[in-house]
Amino acid sequence: MQQIKTGQCGLCAHFGEHQPQEQQKLAQIRVSKKAPENMVEQCGHPKHSALHLVVTPISGCEGFMAAR
Repeated sequence: MQQIKTGQCGLCAHFGEHQPQEQQKLAQIRVSKKAPENMVEQCGHPKHSALHLVVTPISGCEGFMAAR
């Protein structure tokens, strides 16, 4: 398991936001601040949407927005 820190994609509202079937799993990750080593999700940040970025929970960018 990877430890996730504030500012990293796993705690960002845009991490996997367009995948409703994953919301329960993402909520658990945000609470525990731990994610599987092999996890990847699509970034839903509006500035990156045309790129269809796939990121890990420990990735990060300047567009971080804390998930609720």
